[in-house]
Amino acid sequence: MSQRIFAIVWLILCGIGLYIGWGIQSEFTYEPLGPRPFPIAILSLMTLCALALLLGRQEAVEWPKPYVLRRLVLLIIALVIYAWAFEWLGFPLATTLLTISVALLFGATPIAALISGPILGISLFYAFDRLLDVTLPIGELFS
Repeated sequence: MSQRIFAIVWLILCGIGLYIGWGIQSEFTYEPLGPRPFPIAILSLMTLCALALLLGRQEAVEWPKPYVLRRLVLLIIALVIYAWAFEWLGFPLATTLLTISVALLFGATPIAALISGPILGISLFYAFDRLLDVTLPIGELFS
């Protein structure tokens, strides 16, 4: 029953997201298709997965241990902070901090997290900004 309840809630959220995503308009065209297709495609795939979960065979649900739930809550908090601070800190710094926190949550050593965070943040910024021509914020701190 838990899977069906989750699938129904997921379908409702996907429907809300599709409604919002369909209304996305850009004042200027900076990409050939504009900003609408990406959220529509992702939410459509999520809707298909929710339908598969709803209509598929139901199995016994075993809830995760408390320490796993704690890590999941910390991961959600990290993602919310990332979304909140994205424009203010900029993509490179916000992604660096998110990468470090996620690496630590998944059991990386602190030194590995501190090395991989800046490498990933800076390389992803240049990959998106220079190679893919996607405009990302550098941050109010650095502009």
